[in-house]
Parts: sequence; C-alpha cells; structure tokens
Amino acid sequence: MILSADYHTHTVYSHGKGTISDNAVAAKNAGLIELGIADHGFSHGAFGIKKKNLPLMRKECAQATEKTGVKVLLGVEANVLGTDGTVDLKADLYDSFDFFLAGVHKFIFYKFGTMFSMAIPNQFFSLFKAEKVPDRLVKENTRALVNVVKNNPVDAITHVGFCAYADPVEVAKAAADYGTYIEINAKKTHLSDEQWRKVINTEARFLIGSDAHYPARVGEISLAREMLKRIDFPLDRIDNIDGRTPKFRFAAYKGGR
Repeated sequence: MILSADYHTHTVYSHGKGTISDNAVAAKNAGLIELGIADHGFSHGAFGIKKKNLPLMRKECAQATEKTGVKVLLGVEANVLGTDGTVDLKADLYDSFDFFLAGVHKFIFYKFGTMFSMAIPNQFFSLFKAEKVPDRLVKENTRALVNVVKNNPVDAITHVGFCAYADPVEVAKAAADYGTYIEINAKKTHLSDEQWRKVINTEARFLIGSDAHYPARVGEISLAREMLKRIDFPLDRIDNIDGRTPKFRFAAYKGGR
C-alpha cells in the first residue's frame, strides 16, 4: 500500500509548525502526487485560520505546486459547532477552498446550547479518559456528526471518536449515503479494532490522513498502516492510496451550482 495523497496537514496558519512550502517539499519527498492544506477552521479559539490570510494561502499553494510538482490544494478542517450540523465554514467562503473536512475539536466557540449538551461534557470525559460515557452524550455527538454530513457538502469527517463519543457506525452510514469519506487518522487511535470492523461493514469509503502538524509527518501513516493490517481492512475502499485520488463531494457541489 502506497499513499497517493495526504489531505490532512496543518501549517503555521493554524496549529502547524511548517509553511505551506515546507509541507509540499515533504509531500514530494514522501512520493505524494497531491497534498491538502487543511488548517483549523475559523471558530477555533487558539488556532483558527484568519479570513484575511486566505488570498495569501492560495498564492502559496500555487507557488508550492510550481516549486515541487505536487498538486497542493487549499482546504479547511472546519469545526462542528452544534448538534444541528452547523460548522464554521459558510457558503459565502466556499469559493476560497478546494476541499472541505470537518471534525470535533477542543477550544471551539460552540453554539450556546451545545456548550452544555455536548462541548463541556465531551471535554470532561476526554480529560479523564473515560471508557464509559452517558448514552445521551453519545446520541448528541452522533446526531451532530450525522447532521454535518447531511447539511454540508463536506468531503470527509476527521478523526471520528476524538473529543466526541459518537456511534461511528451511524456516522459511517450517513457518510456513505451522502458521498462523504470517513478519515482513517494516522496521528492517534480514536476507534477500537472492533469499532473499525463494524464501520467497514457499512458502505462508507475512506481516506487516510496524517493529521501532520510538522512537515516531517506529512505522509506518515504507520499507525494507520498497522491497524489496516491488523484487522484486514479492505484496501479497495480507501481512495487515496496506490495511485488513486478521491472524488470530492465539495468540488462536485460547487461545480453544480
């Protein structure tokens, strides 16, 4: 298995330590044909990207493509803000981006009601690494992620299980219905092997993302590779390996407007 593209990388414009050019050089060295810059969305209290930087980021993506020969796409890892599926990428900024990821994160300016039903409980149970959380919270998180898929032309849901105790099977079913990918995150393990086996029994398709915050980690997927081998994951369901690149829902949506 050879990674073709890495769409989940961060730069100095949010929580990363390298520039867009640094990530592109690392992608070239890793043998990738495409690279995605997916810095954290606008509502991240500590590391959200700034709207004023989008033109410069776009310019740097073009320069990095010319410099390295790797196709560098500008995306965003938007933040989930509510159980109704609200995220912090609005339609008026769609044309600023090539692709659209979304996930649950800490330190986000959530919608007011969701702060108490979802955000604070998630952070509390995450802090203490709880193995069991209330069913109500699982339902709230699941509803939020399913509604993100239903209500936004999102390309992939990142690190399902991180900061949000959701039912990954229900999220994967919704993703399959709407043409959204489920990310196999190579930075941290968020789902158990048993959960992954249940997820692959849905019709969802997958992307592997390094979630690189340093250029040296661009294209680094050893943690994911171990899981894939351990559970005999069907590699034909992963659309950014072995020369394949994904068909992004977001691009199709914008093209059809």
